[in-house]
Amino acid sequence: MLTVRELLQGLDVRLLTGERSLDLPVRWVHISELADPTPWLSGGELLLTTGMQLNEANGQREFIARLADHQLAGLGFGTGFMHDTVPPALLEAAADREFPVFEVPYEVPFIALTEAAFTQLVNEQYAVLRRALAAHERLQGIVLSERGLETVVASLSALIGAAVMVFDSRGELLTRRIFRREIDAGTAATLHDELRERARRREARAFVPSVEEGRQGLALPVLPGGVSAAGAAAAQVPQAWLVAFTDGGPLSDFDRLTLHQAVTIVALELLRARVAGDTERRLAGDVLEAMVQGELAGADLVRRLVPFGIGDRVAAIVLQCSERGRGAAAAVEAAVRNVLRLEATPGLIATTASLTGALVPGFGENDLLALAERVADGVAAELGSAARIGLGRAVPAGEARRSFHEARCAMEALALSLNQSADGNGHAVSGRAGAPRVATYKQLGSFQLLLSLQDDDALRLFCDSILGPIDAGEGHYGGELTRSLEAFIEENGQWERAARRLYCHRHTLRYRIRRVEELTGRNLTSARDRIDFWLALRGRELVR
Repeated sequence: MLTVRELLQGLDVRLLTGERSLDLPVRWVHISELADPTPWLSGGELLLTTGMQLNEANGQREFIARLADHQLAGLGFGTGFMHDTVPPALLEAAADREFPVFEVPYEVPFIALTEAAFTQLVNEQYAVLRRALAAHERLQGIVLSERGLETVVASLSALIGAAVMVFDSRGELLTRRIFRREIDAGTAATLHDELRERARRREARAFVPSVEEGRQGLALPVLPGGVSAAGAAAAQVPQAWLVAFTDGGPLSDFDRLTLHQAVTIVALELLRARVAGDTERRLAGDVLEAMVQGELAGADLVRRLVPFGIGDRVAAIVLQCSERGRGAAAAVEAAVRNVLRLEATPGLIATTASLTGALVPGFGENDLLALAERVADGVAAELGSAARIGLGRAVPAGEARRSFHEARCAMEALALSLNQSADGNGHAVSGRAGAPRVATYKQLGSFQLLLSLQDDDALRLFCDSILGPIDAGEGHYGGELTRSLEAFIEENGQWERAARRLYCHRHTLRYRIRRVEELTGRNLTSARDRIDFWLALRGRELVR
């Protein structure tokens, strides 16, 4: 940073006043003979003039006041033209404001000062650029070595000596590195609200956030292409925000340049993490789907689980949220992933059909239940609504399918019990205080008999004896009858709720249920027949 003091060293000029302000930074050197040049200046300049329009004392005082108020670095006054000496009124006003004024004699051309300043500024900027390029290469190396966003942020914080944070597009904190002292709660809350508001307005411009006294901040949008320049693609929504806070004083040129370059690095790291995450999710989905279908088991399943960090024993967690749609399923999956990341627990997480499933290491029963409760908390915080969660017991990794179905059936048993607790108007009261959120094998009841059967042929025979007439009697339409039967049972015989779930009219549902009773010779008003149907539906999942 070039200062007035450094610039005057080695030049044949004489300082007349403003000794205490000689360490002000010089951003540029400008020559002007206007009585008011400030409209064409932005602050930080060193002004050179011969005072051609400064003939009166009052005008000289006003001239100094305008320069000082506009935050100029100082004034070089050329003598030997309009003025033989620097006017006393001008010096008096400068002394009052502690504003640096030096005399430039006739023999010293202004070009000598501008060349000296420009040489130092260019050298300084070149040095800053070289440092910034070195910093950029260091951060780029972190991305290439796949050391994660946390390492990028930690290195950036050390490089610029400031607290650095990365937020997602909704203003939620992804990671941070505090330098020396914490960000106060008020600043953090204000920043969070500001980022959420900018996301709502689809605004992608850098801004200076509100900070506590003694600090300075800068927030830069991370666009999908890694661009951060002001005015770039205003319609683009930032995928993240890079924010830095100093511990005191302003951000230097190096700090700002490094932060702007770091936007590209953060964008690359987020892209790398997203590609890796998408690949992992596809693999997880393939493994879970094959396992559920019974196509992957035993040693083959154990081998496929190794990349996910799961050991010899596993347990399944199965979730279904009250919200519908792909967005809700993705939010549930993200919430589970975030909980496991915070717990430093490895796991396979995927969404299949309308369910999200996770295979985790086979901890003890109490530890698994505590983990499932924390998952429930995470989903509730992410979606603002509860999710039904089933927990399977720990089993050998090659038998993970059993734990998955146990967890799914426990979850559905929980849903049935909550439906049976509906109020007089038929509305479920699962959101009431104290309502269970996590079900285990202890809620399975007689379904444990099916899970304990080791002979798939025997289990298939049991299921076909109950559901076979539906398949044989209606052909392709039998699948529609089976889905209607399942919805009717899971909604505890409530016609309106079951019909909404199937997106059909209740009279259509009544016809289908009557047809099921005709084909099977059973009566769905009978609790015993309902249990048999439900066991058969669940049992078919085990022998697909």
